[in-house]
Formats: sequence, C-alpha cells, structure tokens
Amino acid sequence: MVFKTFDELIHAAKSKPHTARMAVAAAGDSHTIEAVLKAREEGIAIPVLVGDKAAIDAALAEFNATVPEEDIYDVPDLAESARKAVALVREGKADFLMKGKLDTSVLLKAVVDKENGLGQGRTMSHFTAFEIPTYHKLLVPVDGGMVTYPTLEQKKDIILNTVDTLRAMGYDMPKVGILACVEKLNPKMPETVEGDALKQMNQRGEIPGCIVEGPISYDCAVSKEIAEFKGFVSPCAGDCDVLVAPNIHAGNIMGKMLAVTCHAKMAGFIVGAKCPIVMTSRGSTPEEKYLSIVISAVAAQK
Repeated sequence: MVFKTFDELIHAAKSKPHTARMAVAAAGDSHTIEAVLKAREEGIAIPVLVGDKAAIDAALAEFNATVPEEDIYDVPDLAESARKAVALVREGKADFLMKGKLDTSVLLKAVVDKENGLGQGRTMSHFTAFEIPTYHKLLVPVDGGMVTYPTLEQKKDIILNTVDTLRAMGYDMPKVGILACVEKLNPKMPETVEGDALKQMNQRGEIPGCIVEGPISYDCAVSKEIAEFKGFVSPCAGDCDVLVAPNIHAGNIMGKMLAVTCHAKMAGFIVGAKCPIVMTSRGSTPEEKYLSIVISAVAAQK
C-alpha cells in the first residue's frame, strides 16, 4: 500500500486500535497546544504535556480546554523538560516525542544521551512527507533538515530510517530514488557514484525492504513520460516514494520549493531513534504541527 494524501493518513491514524501517547517537551505555547488538542479531539494522539505548568495552563485556557492533571508534568527548565519527555518514552508512558517551544539542540541533546536517550546506534535523519497537487501520492524527500553532508554510509542509514518508517506505516516496497542531475554513472560526479553504490547495496540485500534506483534525475523520478522520452527504464521512474538528496542544502531547497512554490502540504519528524520525534520549527503553522503528529502517530504504532 501507499498513501496518496494526508486525508488517507488521518483516516489510518484514527483507525488504529491503540491511541498513541505523545510526550511534548516545553509544551506551553499556543501553536503546539492547538495542534495537540486537535489530534486529541480526533482520537489520533493523547498529549502528555511537559513544561512550565503555568504556561501550559494559560495556553490550554486560550482554547477552553483541559488535560488530566496526571498528564501534565511541571518542569519549567527547558533542558530538564526535554530529559523528562525522553524519560516518559523510555518508561513506556509515551509512544513518541514532540518538540514544543525550545531549541532543537536542547531536545536532541536529551535524545542522543548515551545512557538515558533514545538512540539505537544509527544516524538519525529528518523525514518529510509532501502532498503535492501535481503528484499522484505522498513524496518523501530526505534529508533536508538534519544530516548536513552525509557520507555514503550515512546515506545508507538515511534510506534505512526512511524505509523502516514507511514500512511501519504500511508500505510494502517503497521506491527510493538517489538524486543527481543525470541518470548515468560519471566518475567525475560523486553524486552519481554514490547513487550507483547505494543501488548495488540494495541489490546485494544490504538495504532491504525497498527498491533503490540511482543515480536518477528529479524529472525521471517523478515523471514516467519524461523517463520514457529519455529512454530511462526503472520501476522507480515516475513513481518514487522517496527522493534522497545529495546534501542538506539540496534537500532543504527541494522541500521549500515544494511547499512555497508548489503549495504542497507537508509534515516532518525525526527518524532513526527508538520512536518518532516531531521536530517542526517553532514558526511552523498549527496545520504542519498537526500533520506531523498524525504521521508520527501512524509510524509509532508498528
């Protein structure tokens, strides 16, 4: 199966037999509270709020809402609230993690702590899904938000993280395109060399559960007609689920072009840890935060 729209994803989240619990670090801002209340109202996730209780209560009051006292942890210090939210996941009291109003670095420090964090020995990466008006299903470009200049081994981890997440969401065999500006191996272009190397890893079974094509240009990855015109034959041609960018700049630019110019809806979270981590920008809209909760809730319930 694949998801074509976020509405399908929302339906899947509502249909799960278990409602996921999310621990929200530094939860006392209105955008975050608005998103988590919507997720609660629709039966997608149960919020467990960690942070300055006075700020949390004030934000809840804006929406005339309450949360059970046992699901609010009064931890005003930002670093401590991050550690507490991580601890709730480790203790089985929450299924996934969400960043509220605090710096990403503060939350990640708690996540990657070797003794008390959520690492599992693999490079963590950023997962973004886009609903694009001109594409026939959700598209996942990675990594535009976390790994700056990934090595070949890190790109392998990024693919494994992304594919594991999609398979947890119900995908059978995600199609992964390793992006370059051409579709042919060129020793003078490292991006094509790594694209070919990752394809070979996939064929040897080192990157299982997916089909990897590389190198592949963006137009061939998303358009069957262009691929056919160029004579590029691949099961991924015009049907990619995942696009692996050469570096964070290419991934970030691609994502912003899709969101701003193509008016795509987006959701994003961190993968590769022991649970999904909703890590939207503090300036993200409530809709983006909400959709990121939805996709994380689906991914968290393997």
